[in-house]
Amino acid sequence: MKQINKVAPITLLFWLMKIVATTLGETLGDFISMTLHSGYIVGIMITLSIFIVALFVQLSSEEYVPAKYWFVIIGTTTLGTEISDFMDRTLHFGYLLGSLFLMVLLVITLVLWHRKFGNLEVYPIYRRNQEVYFWTAVLISNSLGTAFGDFLSDNLGLSYLQGSLAAGIIILVVVMLHYFTRLNSIALFWIAFIFTRPFGATFGDLLTKPVSTGGLDLGTLNASVVCIVLMAIMIIISHSLHPSSKQSA
Repeated sequence: MKQINKVAPITLLFWLMKIVATTLGETLGDFISMTLHSGYIVGIMITLSIFIVALFVQLSSEEYVPAKYWFVIIGTTTLGTEISDFMDRTLHFGYLLGSLFLMVLLVITLVLWHRKFGNLEVYPIYRRNQEVYFWTAVLISNSLGTAFGDFLSDNLGLSYLQGSLAAGIIILVVVMLHYFTRLNSIALFWIAFIFTRPFGATFGDLLTKPVSTGGLDLGTLNASVVCIVLMAIMIIISHSLHPSSKQSA
């Protein structure tokens, strides 16, 4: 029986979509908790509900469907924004302690994943139980990336543009290491995956925060709408590049 992959291939389009999804997660998360004044606990309840629905749809799918897959990614980035802000501003962990805590959780998840399956391959993934480990790691890494991005701006005093550039430089270094060294590709993937989050998160802050604090003051709703449109366009492109396995069989 032919096994059918459930996750996105790691291509340039994947990374572009991940960055836009992380920016959307930041702006949409802030729209729910701040602009609508719902607070972080309510924000977590709303975004957790969205994530659970998206994950159920994805896990129920028999094959990789770009719209379903990226719905979950957006769910993790939005929920990750609420988790990070809740840990800092409600539990008063601070972004540094919060980042360390989430890093430990990610390492534990990856260790358990490796012990269960003997590898940490992120593409292809055929088994539903392995996919659960994958999505757990994605959620934690996106929460970690959010906390670290806020640490760059709030604790280190970097502007939103400087924070984006710092995260972008790290991603560029990882890309160079991937192509010009023999370092473990899975480890490099997770480093890049984590740092696309602070890159997108700080860029989202750059778009939405007031001019007086270094932002462009576009507003969380306007920035979210722009990101949604960009994601929709790239999802359509992704569907054209990866037609259904059943249709192409």
